[in-house]
Amino acid sequence: MSEKRQPLSPARFFSARRRHRSAGLVVLLFGLLAVGSAYAAFAPDNAVADNSPQSQQIEEGKKLFSVGCSSCHGLAAEGGGNGAGKMAGPSLIGVGAAAVDFQVGTGRMPAMQPGAQMPRKQPAYSQEEIEALAAYVASLAPGPAVPASESYDVSKATDEQITRGGELFRTNCTACHNFAGRGGALPNGKYAPSLMGVDPKHIYEAMLTGPQQMPVFSDQVMQPEDKRDIIAYLKTLQNQKDPGGFGLGRLGPVSEGLWGWFVGIGLLVCVAVWIGAKGVKAKGAKAK
Repeated sequence: MSEKRQPLSPARFFSARRRHRSAGLVVLLFGLLAVGSAYAAFAPDNAVADNSPQSQQIEEGKKLFSVGCSSCHGLAAEGGGNGAGKMAGPSLIGVGAAAVDFQVGTGRMPAMQPGAQMPRKQPAYSQEEIEALAAYVASLAPGPAVPASESYDVSKATDEQITRGGELFRTNCTACHNFAGRGGALPNGKYAPSLMGVDPKHIYEAMLTGPQQMPVFSDQVMQPEDKRDIIAYLKTLQNQKDPGGFGLGRLGPVSEGLWGWFVGIGLLVCVAVWIGAKGVKAKGAKAK
């Protein structure tokens, strides 16, 4: 009578069949099953939709960007071409929220048509829409953020700070904007715009991001307090009165002298010619 065979333990069972041709497939299926089970156990907590206000603002900004900006800057803000191998709109990845707030907040963007210079005009978007666009672009890559209000608040600026701001402005800015902040011409049809009537926040953002031909004055190049002092000086220029009635670009005695020469001397010449003509007519009448 044959001896009854004892059942194999699980360890001996797998050991005996580890070299079977299907062993690798079984191990792979077992691994996938383990990974799937772990994902099902832990993923639900991480897969909850992000409904935070910031996420909603970014999503709204993405929609606005797709409609109003992507035709020039690309669907992913990577930059776009005009079909002739030239850039129609630069990449916005890494420009930060401050650049968007400046360009869109001053009406320079969206541009009506490409040109050497984008002029300031009435904004096409509301402030909430501008903030949403800025939040979306900022989410693409790190960049300068929109400055806090205390960074450009000059309501309590002292005379010393204003004087210091004037020195900084004359050193760094007058080559383009002239010493009175009235702007000036640049090569190739470009120009430095007037700084009169510009919002202090936009002046700070311009220094922070360097739009168009303007150099970038980051916080590592120019300290935040330096920017604030410059804004305080420009605010003083904006509030200055013109005693003569006409500012004449605030270019000083040169413009005033030219005005006096062409207008004042010109009027005197016209009066002298008129008197001479009258005198000739009077003599002719007496001779008759």
